[in-house]
Amino acid sequence: LVAKAHAKGIRIMLDAVINHTGPVTNVDTVWPEDWVRTGPQCDYKTFKGTTACTLVSNLPDVLTESEKEVELPAFLIEKWKKEGRYEKEMASLNAFFMQTGHPRTPKYYIIKWLTDYISEFGIDGYRCDTVKHTDENVWADFKKECEIAFEKWKKNNPAKVLDNNPFYTVAEVYNYGISGGQVFDFGDKKVNYYENGFNNMINFEFKWDAQKDYETIFSKYSSKLNGDLKNFSVLNYLSSHDDGQPFDAKREKSIESGTKLLLSPGISQTYYGDETARSLVVEGTIGDAALRSFMNWNELKNNMSTKNILLHWQKLGQFRRKHPSVGAGVHDQIEAKFYTFSRSFSKGKFKDKVVVGLNYPKGYKEVAVGKIFKNGTKVKDAYSGKKSIVVDGKAIITSDFDIVLMEKN
Repeated sequence: LVAKAHAKGIRIMLDAVINHTGPVTNVDTVWPEDWVRTGPQCDYKTFKGTTACTLVSNLPDVLTESEKEVELPAFLIEKWKKEGRYEKEMASLNAFFMQTGHPRTPKYYIIKWLTDYISEFGIDGYRCDTVKHTDENVWADFKKECEIAFEKWKKNNPAKVLDNNPFYTVAEVYNYGISGGQVFDFGDKKVNYYENGFNNMINFEFKWDAQKDYETIFSKYSSKLNGDLKNFSVLNYLSSHDDGQPFDAKREKSIESGTKLLLSPGISQTYYGDETARSLVVEGTIGDAALRSFMNWNELKNNMSTKNILLHWQKLGQFRRKHPSVGAGVHDQIEAKFYTFSRSFSKGKFKDKVVVGLNYPKGYKEVAVGKIFKNGTKVKDAYSGKKSIVVDGKAIITSDFDIVLMEKN
């Protein structure tokens, strides 16, 4: 999977969980009491009431704060011996603890097992789950070991290395919003997760911001990401696997959703079916089952409206991928009547600038380009494929669409 993805320039992030081992079943029995707690259940009123407790019932919580060294559970040893890999696994564990000097506490065993995916497969990042349910220093330790493993993998696999980008981490701190900047407030304690191992945090606020107009959203996010959150980012989403209040559950605003999500500063998460208007209201489902329904392949095959929605998302997504300025640049409004804005990004010798127009009339359009493109510059509308030349600070585009994605041709 990693090799196939890397061959196409796609990076792979896995989901990392340190705070729990999964629900207890007849097959997956509870871990020893020096590894996990089975109560009390979190009340989320304080830091301790969020970390030193079980997330929900029947989900034992790993004692990540424990400094007590522990032995491996008997059932894990038995499993490894049955599979004929006990000696190999023990040798690997012994090498890890010897090299790092970490004590054999629950969190470091789990950190070791998670970094094995980096050492063995060369994954590019982790989306860390239930982050606020452990002490923040757990994640600082985790990131450090991830970076060591990633550099080691690069050294051992020079022909497979994509570039010099470091290992990337995203934090799922439930209910964190971009308005909080670098801080998440537990009520009795404030924690900066960016200072404890994370490049990015999932932004639970975006689905509410998406109810506002384009300029309010874009200017707010540009200001935050080029201010308090400079050198960091947020991951925006409109629907998710475990958020029961998506922006557009009935998929009545799929074009608007794509425009707002894919043109917003920050990182954009496209949840499967966002791009094809897969309904999030499914009769007879319980809990989050509606969020995880079957992909609407038949609609995509037979429904022209669905095909057009997908094409819209594809055009925006490809434009975003081609131009780092869209997600990482500085936003500046050029014109309000026919809403037009620019995005500019520079890093070292690399520079990228685009102009985007929304809510234009279909047909003939005069698109103001501000100071982004000089007179005489050849430009192209990536949405329609039409080309133009800037004259008197404007580019004339005639297309069947109300959106313009302008780039230097």
